[in-house]
Amino acid sequence: MNKVLNMTTLLTIMAVLLLTIFVPQQAKADDALDIMVDAAILVDADTGKILYEKNASAPLGIASMSKMMTEYLLFEAIEEGRINWDQKYTVTEYTHKVSQDMRLSNVPLRLGEAYSIQELYEAMAIYSANAATIGIAETIAGTESEFVRLMNKKAKEMGLEDVKFVNSTGLNNADLMGMHPKESGVKDENVMPARSVAILAKALLDSYPEVLETTKIPVKIFREGTDDATRMDNWNYMLPGLVYPYEGVDGLKTGTTDFAGHSFTGTAKRGDTRLIAVVMKAVDNEGVGSYKARFDATRALFDFGFNQFTTEEIVPAGYQFEGDETLPLTKGKKDSVNIAVQEPISMLVRTSDKESYKPELVLDKSVLTDGKLEASVEKDQVVGTVKIIKEDGKDYGYLSDKANEVKVVTSEKVERASWFSLSLQAVGSFFSSMWGGATDFVKGLI
Repeated sequence: MNKVLNMTTLLTIMAVLLLTIFVPQQAKADDALDIMVDAAILVDADTGKILYEKNASAPLGIASMSKMMTEYLLFEAIEEGRINWDQKYTVTEYTHKVSQDMRLSNVPLRLGEAYSIQELYEAMAIYSANAATIGIAETIAGTESEFVRLMNKKAKEMGLEDVKFVNSTGLNNADLMGMHPKESGVKDENVMPARSVAILAKALLDSYPEVLETTKIPVKIFREGTDDATRMDNWNYMLPGLVYPYEGVDGLKTGTTDFAGHSFTGTAKRGDTRLIAVVMKAVDNEGVGSYKARFDATRALFDFGFNQFTTEEIVPAGYQFEGDETLPLTKGKKDSVNIAVQEPISMLVRTSDKESYKPELVLDKSVLTDGKLEASVEKDQVVGTVKIIKEDGKDYGYLSDKANEVKVVTSEKVERASWFSLSLQAVGSFFSSMWGGATDFVKGLI
């Protein structure tokens, strides 16, 4: 009996050892994050390179992370001159009633009183003030319903998938006292996958980085010196000086509802590297959602990105592909032209993985005829792009297929052959084809 038990134990130990040896290191490291969320994604903010993802394509509630789209449309409207920061918004019955509900995140707004877009924006970006957000939506589009249409339209333009905006705030429509946009249901709520949330956050940071000047403010007084003065503590507790500080954090947007759970889109910068992390419906070890749970999950993502990844040059400028150093030419003074990568390609990778990434040539067939380029050819003429592939292990790719696309160009100028030379080429080609045809005919007779 003991011998049988010993043999069983030995086999079990061997199986565990084999699994330990052959489990890919990438998977082991990613699993070691052990973040308890319904979905998550970690992205290099510069290139859109995805460093980690979990269930990132599943449409989930986003709550007040919706306000990133409201911020984007606000900055866009100001940039286009349709509104300005000093412009006044007069409080309607809708925004007044919502602002008085202190179960929600709000600053008090007085019915019929005017507030500047600047102070409404700060209340939205710092304190996630919901009535202030609706006021911005009404200022830009006239009604919240029309603003929601703009939100969904912009989502399509950005390439966001599986997105549904039903209001400007991210609240459940049930919290809007029957005044929600009528195109949606009474209990509807905004929905988006983590991947699309990351694309939205990157678009906001790329187009309007000044948003960080406001989102990094830990605390501010709304209407300081008035009877309505309200202390606005930033809900992003990872900011320096707050509850769960993390070096480099300066944004971006929290979100909490019963449907969405505790979610967060955070961004942090260290040195030249900025990361975007999205966590959705975070829970603690007992399966309970909390502020701490979402910030713990975000911290784990940031630690993973900053500690294990470095920016490495994968392909140098002027790189030539082995076996494809040239491209055949027609009607040129030469039979071929040299081609090379135009700019260096650098990306965030694990240092140990650097040699696993290889460049692949993707020729633009629309500029070729039968695989050849027609002269004349100018220097730096685009003939294709570079695709980076990982030869082993897991690679999550980019938020956009074109995010890190680098051009392959001609590295010299080749002039078109003269009329006389082209004529000789044509005659030579004619007799060559005739001779080839005659040879084939004779072979057929034999």
